[in-house]
Amino acid sequence: MYKLLIVDDEPLVQVGIKSMLNWAKMDIKVIGTAGNGQAALKMIYEQSPDIVITDVKMPVMSGLELVRKCREQYGDEYPYFIILTSYEDFHMVREALTYQVTDYLVKMELTPPSLTEAVERVLKRIQESANRNRSSESIAHPFYDKFFICLINNLFESEEQFSLQSQDLNLDFHYGGYVCCYGEMTGNQADSLPKEKQLALFSTSMQMLKELAGKYRPCFCLSLDTRHFALIFCYEAGPACNPAYGVELKDILENISETLTKYYNVSFRCGIGNMVDTPLAICDSYQCSRQASISTEEQIPIVFFEECIKADARHNSFNMSLFKQDLTKAFEEYDAEILNRTLDNLCELFLSHPDHFVQAMDGACNILYLSISLLQDGEAIVSDFFRDNPDGYRSIYKQATVEQIVNWLSSFKRHLCQLFESHHKDYKNHIVANVKKYINAHLKEHLSLNEVAAVFGISPNYLSQLFSKYNNTGFSEYINTCKVSESKRLLAEGNLKVYEVADMLGFESAFYFSKVFKRVEGMSPTEYLNNLLM
Repeated sequence: MYKLLIVDDEPLVQVGIKSMLNWAKMDIKVIGTAGNGQAALKMIYEQSPDIVITDVKMPVMSGLELVRKCREQYGDEYPYFIILTSYEDFHMVREALTYQVTDYLVKMELTPPSLTEAVERVLKRIQESANRNRSSESIAHPFYDKFFICLINNLFESEEQFSLQSQDLNLDFHYGGYVCCYGEMTGNQADSLPKEKQLALFSTSMQMLKELAGKYRPCFCLSLDTRHFALIFCYEAGPACNPAYGVELKDILENISETLTKYYNVSFRCGIGNMVDTPLAICDSYQCSRQASISTEEQIPIVFFEECIKADARHNSFNMSLFKQDLTKAFEEYDAEILNRTLDNLCELFLSHPDHFVQAMDGACNILYLSISLLQDGEAIVSDFFRDNPDGYRSIYKQATVEQIVNWLSSFKRHLCQLFESHHKDYKNHIVANVKKYINAHLKEHLSLNEVAAVFGISPNYLSQLFSKYNNTGFSEYINTCKVSESKRLLAEGNLKVYEVADMLGFESAFYFSKVFKRVEGMSPTEYLNNLLM
């Protein structure tokens, strides 16, 4: 059910709008009324309405100012605004429309049919936005988590690989500053719930966390497991221009935690990292946020890195990038031998420093997060590894010594190696299948071997070899065949010229397009069109 807030300084108008329509029949609930923009802003923050109907001119804070503040704080869509105005205030509507107001109505002409039409337009906009978001998430999800796991753990092979993958996922990294926060969801009663209800509770809480964080400032959110998360807040300018960013982020996180407690009786503990000025340095901020999180406790749930680390203090987080080459290759190629050797080396390193419990725990947790994010259906697979343990994979958090952590990691390694051995034979063919899906989804772009290889994190030569072995055509030939097939469909529609189709499909010229078309089809595009008309 959608939530509606009515804002007007005239009580009769508030009552009139509430009674004008059968809101429940439209799947809308009126969550309240406010007499000015300031009171409405508070209610918007506390109750997150989907739709706001507001007068444009009010005391204390006008509807125009209310819309402006919401757009600055929550972005260009939510909440959706319908503006009420009078003829003499109509000049204010023009400015309101620049803030992406969905509709406006003249008070003197307000009738049930006109209000119904305006609300139905808003509901259509909301549904269209939801469909776009679902579509975007369904396409990006398989690579989204993997991308951010690689980013926070410094696992990218090159800046070029990072750039190509971020562009492919349509992620904006043109900011001057980035701050990473690492946290854990906590709930007083959650541990006593059945596993299914715990999963549902924290999944819903994580979704709300993502939505709330994005309302304050640009932010990327990554679920590491059912309770742990990483937030990456983005700033227009770098550290020199944001000396008080830690204070601001503490306020943001405290507000989010209060909202989660109010709705789900869930809060979180969180460490705030230092600000960095480049995307590839986000891994440093992540390491600092993990280190800061160690100092959190029930009475101090949010800790800033510089508040808890002294200059001579031991670095308590474990740097996974030291093993990035082997770990990346092991997960990308399902190579059980490399995985076994790498995790054995990790276990030996931990055992040789039995007093470094925190670092060992941090390293083991990072292996857990890598597995959940890098494996397809990782959450389900890892949960199945520990199906006989009442605490599931979260049993890692109950290990009390370095030796116990190593024992847990050794057991986890055995399961992973068995999985890798069973998948190793098919993974190369699986890569080719995914590359082919990628090519067909990006036919209207220029596709090169180097760029596609970088998106999938493998070398161009290796991708070329895989294509030759597991496909009946080579890489370039496959692209040309797919593009020509799509061009035939476009040409058959009869509305496009040959040069327009060539441009749409990313060919460097109409001449080159015709050359490729003739090589694939045995005739030129023009001859193909003539045959269609015969």
